[in-house]
Amino acid sequence: MLFALGLGDDVVAVTHECDYPAAATTRTRLTRSVIPPGLAPAEIDAAVRERLGRGEALYELDEDALRELDVELIVTQALCAVCAVSYDDVRAVAGRLDTRPEVLSLDPSSLAEVLGDAVTLGGAAAAAGAGARLRAELQARLDEVGRAVAGAPPPRALALEWLDPPFVGGHWVPEMITIAGGFDPIGTPGGRSTTASWNELVATEPDVVVVMPCGAYVAEAAAQATQYAARLGALGADRVYAVDAAASFSRPGPRLVDGVELLAHLFHPDRWPAPPQVGFAAIPV
Repeated sequence: MLFALGLGDDVVAVTHECDYPAAATTRTRLTRSVIPPGLAPAEIDAAVRERLGRGEALYELDEDALRELDVELIVTQALCAVCAVSYDDVRAVAGRLDTRPEVLSLDPSSLAEVLGDAVTLGGAAAAAGAGARLRAELQARLDEVGRAVAGAPPPRALALEWLDPPFVGGHWVPEMITIAGGFDPIGTPGGRSTTASWNELVATEPDVVVVMPCGAYVAEAAAQATQYAARLGALGADRVYAVDAAASFSRPGPRLVDGVELLAHLFHPDRWPAPPQVGFAAIPV
């Protein structure tokens, strides 16, 4: 979002997850995950639950590197303890820095709030005009999708943010499905992603299943969907897709609009073209 506001030159550090645009990968990385790589989805879920249950952090923040950068603004989040360094840890570190940087936590639960954060962040970074323009541009794209799919029969669309155990899409994902001309039979707009049994998912009678493992890119999402093809096939949907969750669904930034445009194509290919450079794969089940 900072880069989309035209503030990329002012960004001096990022997290280990920040990889878009490409220039973000050239900045100092201040965080790392303590969950070992290479785990299966069920193992990741178990490791996260175990550490959180013990009150232990999932990420580490390099305070020494941060101190050397003399930052004035730290942008963080308290929305999801599984997704980033603890907000309390960030505030504690900021309080020990000589520059006493402002700490801005962006915690949207809906797509409208994500767009509103463009204005909030623009104001905090002395770029209020850019924030207002970005919000207007993103809203205009959403409105165009809405007009294109208006009146089309909405398919029952099931979004899965994890497969083992299954998590249904939460926060802004149900809203994205609605704007794209679908109907989410189980997700709660603005609510947290929740677990569901495979039997509960069968009962939703989906027409389309969209597999979007949190933080995964399309190749990994497709591999996981293929691994669980039998389970997914039992849901009875006509179509199953794996999408680029890390780019277009998991992260509350401007590219969520790309995700809406992609869903519009998956739900109504006769009304909306496939957006360029947005990954997805059809999964045979």
